[in-house]
Amino acid sequence: MFRRLKINLDQKETPLFTALTQYIAKNYAYLHLPAHRQGKALSELLSPGGRSLLHLDLTELPGLDDLYYPQEAIARAQELAAALYKASQSFFLVNGTSGGIQALILSLCRPGDELLLPRNCHRAVLGGLILSGAKPVYLPPVINQEFGFAAGIAPEELTRTLNEHRDCRGLLLVHPTYYGVAGDLAKLTAFVHQENKPVLVDEAHGAHFPFHPALPPDALSCDADAVVQSMHKLGGSLTQSSLLHLKGRRLASSRVADSLRLLQTSSPSYLLLASLDVARRQMALTGYKLLDQALEIAFQARDEISKISGLKIFGAENLNYQGACFFDPTRIVISVKQWGLTGYRVAQLLSSTYRVQVEMADYYNLVAVVSLGSTREDAQALVKGLSEIWQKEAKINQPLPDVPLYPPPVPVRLTPREAWFAPNRLVSLKESAGLISTQEITISPPGVPLLFPGEEITIEMRDYLGQLKKINIPVKGFTGPQKDRLQVIKS
Repeated sequence: MFRRLKINLDQKETPLFTALTQYIAKNYAYLHLPAHRQGKALSELLSPGGRSLLHLDLTELPGLDDLYYPQEAIARAQELAAALYKASQSFFLVNGTSGGIQALILSLCRPGDELLLPRNCHRAVLGGLILSGAKPVYLPPVINQEFGFAAGIAPEELTRTLNEHRDCRGLLLVHPTYYGVAGDLAKLTAFVHQENKPVLVDEAHGAHFPFHPALPPDALSCDADAVVQSMHKLGGSLTQSSLLHLKGRRLASSRVADSLRLLQTSSPSYLLLASLDVARRQMALTGYKLLDQALEIAFQARDEISKISGLKIFGAENLNYQGACFFDPTRIVISVKQWGLTGYRVAQLLSSTYRVQVEMADYYNLVAVVSLGSTREDAQALVKGLSEIWQKEAKINQPLPDVPLYPPPVPVRLTPREAWFAPNRLVSLKESAGLISTQEITISPPGVPLLFPGEEITIEMRDYLGQLKKINIPVKGFTGPQKDRLQVIKS
């Protein structure tokens, strides 16, 4: 017999809505995503025809077209996006870039097919691997030792892997990374095209690249076959709206469209769709001007931050190794290692004491994003906060110790799909060595899995994850009261 739980909850409460209204009332300096900065850089959408934005919250009514079988307004809007980005065909997405990446993998791969991809790919790839049954072949990225983050793939590594896996279906790359760093995508693409295989690109953080010469080359200009962009991140549209572009004939557009119909919601938000349309026009008409302003603010902030004792900023002088050929100047990567403080601690101090919100932090670094809506006041608040933290909190003579921040290589024993559907059990991290994971373990942001389903948890991986937990890096995926248990194949 079921017992009804008596929990006294006040239905007058609106916890999330209240949290949001309290947050915006604090008026934080805005150095993070989305780029529209709470509407500042997408003002046209806020009061359409003098009405409330909610007047646009409609559905597939006569004259408003159908996202999955477009013939009218949506079809025209997608054609304009394709023309702007120089794509053969473009699709509006309402399930984010994650949905687009998964649709591309599903449209390309069948169970057992091999797909080459960097080990620092986003966790969104996992959904595509599970749905398609594809077998991942991971390529190790080049690690920037000074800043402690993964960059792009070395051309020699790709050539070697292609020779060993000639039956692979294609290659998926990240361009740029969360840190704004990109490798030689044109060269990598050319290698893969010599084998007549497609190149898929996760360009979540590069929707703004085509609109200013100071930014890295965009993926389509590097001859990629399929590109997914988070237009909401750096192109100005609403969160969860993205673009998927196809170029050439190596992928069947009909198969991609079928996959999108399968994976995306059957009730697409017209607010998201309209924001894509308006953001596309804004980038076409004023993208260069908006980005020129953002770059001016970013370069001034870089110059001032670089003068603060103990801080290092990733810049052109750091593009001296394979896997790092370009960087996005609007993404300010700041190493605080010499302060003896973690990036997490500095980000927390900036937020709680100085009302400055940056995009992300890791053990050694901060990442601040100067986007379309960023202001000089935002950047000055960051400079001021960092200057005062240096004076009050920094431990210049006690730099952070070197720790292994990149996961050790581990054997792939099963495909992610096989592991996902296998019987599983919970074990503690301590007793997990030699077992096969059925889940992902991730640091997010940047959302890069440390451990994929189907990978063996070696002694080295167990100890590595344990060390991350010991130094309080926010690793996600563990369960249990002590957050030390994970799912493995039931033997």
